[in-house]
Amino acid sequence: MAFYHAHDPQWPDVSDAGLIAAAPIWLSMHYPRLAEGMPLAEIDMHQALSALLPWPAAQDFDKDVPASITVPSGRSIPVDYSDKQPSVQVKLQECFGLEDSPEVLGTRIRFELLSPAGRPVAITDNLTRFWDGAYADVRADMRGRYPKHPWPEDPRTAPATRKTTAQLRR
Repeated sequence: MAFYHAHDPQWPDVSDAGLIAAAPIWLSMHYPRLAEGMPLAEIDMHQALSALLPWPAAQDFDKDVPASITVPSGRSIPVDYSDKQPSVQVKLQECFGLEDSPEVLGTRIRFELLSPAGRPVAITDNLTRFWDGAYADVRADMRGRYPKHPWPEDPRTAPATRKTTAQLRR
C-alpha cells in the first residue's frame, strides 16, 4: 500500500502517522473486540487495512500491485515492496524464456538472480539488456561452478526450470 501511495497520493497513506490518523477507519471493525481486551496482535491486518482502500479501485489492488509474480518455471515468487522499486529473488534458470522485466505501476521489477545454490549472481531491472550482455559472463562463470545445471547460449528460447540437466533428461 505504501508503494501504491508513493505512485498515487490519492491512495491512503500507510506511514505510521497516516495509520494513526486513520485508525478509526481501519480499526473500526475491531473496536468492540479491542474494547473487550483483544490484543492488537490478533488483528488481521490485511483485512483491517483493506478498509482504507478507495472503492471501486480497491477491487484492482491485487492486480495492480501483486503480492507475487509467476516466473516462466511456473513458480510464484513474492514481490518485495519495501524499497522504492519492487524486487524479487529468483534462481536464474527459472527466468529462462522471460523476455523482459515485468512492471508494477510503471516501475520495472528488480530481479536478484540467484545461482542454483541460492547465491546472488546478478541484479537487474532490465532482463533484455542482461540477456544481451552480462548473461554471457555469468554463464561462463556458472557453467564451471554448476555443471549439472543448464546454461543455454540463448536463455530467451530455453525452457525455464528448477531442475538439473540430468533431471530434465528423465
